[in-house]
Amino acid sequence: MTVSGIAEQAIDVLAARERQRFLDDNPASVAMAKRARQSLFDGVPMHWMSDWSTPVPLFIEQAQGNRFTDLDGHEYIDFCLGDTGSMFGHSPAPIAKAIAEQAGRGLTTMLPGEDAVVCGELLAARFGLPYWQFATTATDANRFVLRWVRAITGRKVILVFDGCYHGTVDEAMVRYRDGRTVHRAGLIGQARNLTQHTRAIPFNDLPALEAALAQGDIAALLCEPAMTNIGMVLPDPGFLEKARELTRRYGSLMVVDETHTISTGPGGCTRAWNLEPDFLTLGKPVAGGVPCSVYGFTSAMAQAMQLARKHAQEMVHGHGHSGMGTTLSANALAMHCVRANLEAVMTDAAYAHMIPMAQRLASGFRDVIARHGLAWSVTQLGARCEIQFRVQPPRNGAEAEAAFHDSLQMALHLYLINRGILITPFHNMTLCCPDTRTPDIDRLLSTLDDALGELRSLAA
Repeated sequence: MTVSGIAEQAIDVLAARERQRFLDDNPASVAMAKRARQSLFDGVPMHWMSDWSTPVPLFIEQAQGNRFTDLDGHEYIDFCLGDTGSMFGHSPAPIAKAIAEQAGRGLTTMLPGEDAVVCGELLAARFGLPYWQFATTATDANRFVLRWVRAITGRKVILVFDGCYHGTVDEAMVRYRDGRTVHRAGLIGQARNLTQHTRAIPFNDLPALEAALAQGDIAALLCEPAMTNIGMVLPDPGFLEKARELTRRYGSLMVVDETHTISTGPGGCTRAWNLEPDFLTLGKPVAGGVPCSVYGFTSAMAQAMQLARKHAQEMVHGHGHSGMGTTLSANALAMHCVRANLEAVMTDAAYAHMIPMAQRLASGFRDVIARHGLAWSVTQLGARCEIQFRVQPPRNGAEAEAAFHDSLQMALHLYLINRGILITPFHNMTLCCPDTRTPDIDRLLSTLDDALGELRSLAA
């Protein structure tokens, strides 16, 4: 049996060998994993941190730029970068300086400062949306926006694309199966039926999009400009423009989540592709690695939000509670870091380096794949690129998911880790940051080439 052109038996042999190599080479991580199991569920601070390809978690000592060091003293080239959280490198100098500056000036006060005003001005200039609010995570930003769009439209249903990524927002925890919306597999403690107020359709499917919107009950389409978590899926030419036209035609709003697609450029796909959303959300990298998220909106939405808030207050005969915001949202430390990030890190110059690096990497991936005669494809979106185990890049989430081959993917990831290279887990995605250099890319490519060569030798 072969998996995406690789013999399954060869994958099993390579994976077993690499697991043992990891255990032999990382005694400090092995010991820390044993200790962690006494106090941390699954031995990790977040349960999904145990889902990497390593037999025990890889424990980190420190990270800087596009490098990190583990407890055993091994140095790694990082192409994962916190799955976008550190998209501009670990601890960029302006962010480290901002943290130090703010450390003695107050961390959270529940009151605004000048930094917040400057951040709003910088975000408005960058994305073309005049008004902004802050939250702590992209999940929070999306959750708050969904409350606003329901209040504005008087509609309850949210439309998403099958395989979407919007953090852990309940409305995103659905899939499209056999023509209907169902719960995502594996949901823990799900109490209410999400399909009552969420509808999922395939990406790049205009007839399905219009059919859903035409029912007249969709408050908003919540979408990534390009899908990024099910495997990268780029929009067909004209798809997003038509989506914008259809949402307007049927009285629905359009919410663009740029949390991953900010890899495209300083203004994300929103500016690069002139998307004209009603709301935009962005988390992870906006504060250079410090937890923070933002959402922006048009003047029309700001006016509608004022009316919706006035109506809600009248209904409860007082101010009530909006259901939005946390005490730590827009804290002083985060605001100072967002300002530093927008002014000095997330710059045109940074992207001018990152994107050519990713182009070089994507081209190199294609060369390696061709050299081994594999029917795989490579997708690139700005500084982000990914190998997918299918001949043509996928057009929707179902096609991307069908290309997953966990055993092969995890064997390749572990092979790379054992040789000092990290890429994003759960799929074959990479990011290039301002610290990524040509030798780093060449090392990833040559190591992947070696891995595929060994798999072919094991299968012979």
